[in-house]
Amino acid sequence: MLGLLEGKNVNLRVVEKEDLALFAEWENNPEFYGELAVYPLRQQSKTDLEKEYEKRTSEENWFFIEKKDGTKIGAIFHFPEGKLLEIGYALIPSERAKGYGTEALKIMVDYLFLLKEIVRIQAHTDVKNVASQKVLEKVEFKKEGTIRKYVFVSGKWRDALLYSILREEWKKPKILTKRTSQN
Repeated sequence: MLGLLEGKNVNLRVVEKEDLALFAEWENNPEFYGELAVYPLRQQSKTDLEKEYEKRTSEENWFFIEKKDGTKIGAIFHFPEGKLLEIGYALIPSERAKGYGTEALKIMVDYLFLLKEIVRIQAHTDVKNVASQKVLEKVEFKKEGTIRKYVFVSGKWRDALLYSILREEWKKPKILTKRTSQN
C-alpha cells in the first residue's frame, strides 16, 4: 500500500489499481458528486478508469477518505492546473455534514504544502453549493470570484466559485505534523 495520511477522525489512503472498481462505481453514480457538482457526470467503464489512472503524473493523485475503521466514505484528489494544484473532493451522501470533508481537506492542504513546492492550491464549487463553500472557508480558502458558465451539467451552463489558499496564508500544518506518505 502506498501512502496513508492520518487525521483525527479520517485517514486519506492512496487509491490503488485494485480499488478502481469502487472508484468507478462512485464516478458513475450521480448521487456521489450530487446535483451541485462542478464536474459533469462521467459514465466510464473500469477499463477507461484504469487507463486514466495509468496516465496520472506525479502531480496528480487520488485518495480515498476513510473512517478510522477503514470504511471508504469519499474521495479527494489533486491535479495540476497550469503551475498550481487544484483539489476536488466528494463524500457519499450518508457521510456528509459530519466534518469528514473539512478534515480531509485540511489533511490534503497540509500534505501538499509540506511536500510540494507550490504557492497556491485552488478549488471550484457550484455557486449554490453552500456546504462545499463552508468546507473551503473553514480550511481558510479565500473566495476569489465567480466563473460564469464554468460547466455544462444537466442540460444547462452553471456558474462556479473559485477558491484558493496561498502558502503564506496556510502558515503551518493544521493536522499533519510529520510526513506520513510521499509521492
